[in-house]
This record gives sequence, structure tokens and C-alpha cells, in this order.
Amino acid sequence: MKIWLAFGTGKSLRFISAHDIATALGPEKCKVFPMFHALTGCDTLSAFAGRGKRTAWTVWGSFPELTNVLSEVNHEQTDIPESCMSTIERFVILMYDRTSTCNDINTARRKLFAKKGRPLESFPPTHHALVQHVSRAVYQGSLSWGQVLQAQPQLPCPSEWGWERTSEGQFKPIWTTLPEAAKICNELICCGCTKRCTGRCKCKKSALPCTSLCSCDGECARD
Repeated sequence: MKIWLAFGTGKSLRFISAHDIATALGPEKCKVFPMFHALTGCDTLSAFAGRGKRTAWTVWGSFPELTNVLSEVNHEQTDIPESCMSTIERFVILMYDRTSTCNDINTARRKLFAKKGRPLESFPPTHHALVQHVSRAVYQGSLSWGQVLQAQPQLPCPSEWGWERTSEGQFKPIWTTLPEAAKICNELICCGCTKRCTGRCKCKKSALPCTSLCSCDGECARD
């Protein structure tokens, strides 16, 4: 079977040979392409901050382990195996830092913050946020798109796959299961003291030691 796609309009109109692209990709990648599209962001799912399809595609080319994992979750699942999550976690880490040796995404986030001084907007998601994202990707790419040829697809409730129902009866994404950072991370408090900290010091008021984030560079904690 040969399929041609019309792309562009007017003088820019051209026809793309979809069957030639499929041959070049190979059957394994073609089978998991919907899952890859859902995982890296589509109309119904968020994308990774600052990382588009080009970056994801390049990393996939150098990380073939992702193909087998996408194939495994590309079938109806009741949950996502931890081994699959570990591989996806590594894939996301490489999208944000091609030189990273980390397998744990939370460790990778900490190193990007502490060692490379990246802004928060350029961090990969936390493990808890990634689990919810992957759940939504499986729901869309496997459970939903996997039944497009069925007259009456049987879909589980979205609330079991990274969504939650609002009081108005609509569904919205569960971005993470962690509590809001500002409410629990008192460690982020830092003072602007340039000399020895006094009673006005933010850290002392919060009964916390000064750290390297403070203007005093945490020297007060060593006194």
C-alpha cells in the first residue's frame, strides 16, 4: 500500500511519501510511533518544557531502548511496569542533559540546579510528575488511539490514568502528587545578611541554619 500526504498550500504544496518514510523507520518504530507522539506532547497532552519533537527524535535515535519500552506499554495495561518507567526516565534525562549519567530523574534535577545553574524552567519534571504524564500518554497513545478502528472502544475512566474530575464534572491533569514546594520546602529560605546574622535574619527567624544560598554563604552555621 502506498500513501501520499499533501503538505503545504499554493506554490509550497508538496506530496510526502508516507510509505517510504515507514520503510526507512522500520516496523518496530512505526508501531510505537503513536505512543512516542503522545509521550512527547500532542493536542491532548503537555510537552516537556523547552524540549520539542526535534530534540526528542534525536535522543530516541541514540537511545533505542525506548522502542522496546514503548512497545510494551503500547498494549492495554492496568499499570505501567517500573522497568518501563526507569527507561522512560532515562530518556527524559537525556533530553535535558545529553552528558548525564543519572538514571534517577530527581538526582538529575538536583545536579542541573547545583552544578550547572540551570533556570527552573529548563529542568525535567520530577519523578512523581513524570509518572502522571506517562499515565496520560499511555491512556491517549495506547488505550485511546489503539482502539480507533473499533466501533465501540472500551476505555477506562481517565481518573485512573493521570486525570482528576473537577466539581464541574470535567477532567483536568494531575500534574504531580507532591505537595506544593513553597509550603514544605523551608530549606529554600535564604537570608541577605552580609555580616554575622542577627535576630533579623530570615533563617534564624525560621529556626533554620544558613546555607550556601544565603548572602553569608552559610558561614554563620559554622560559627
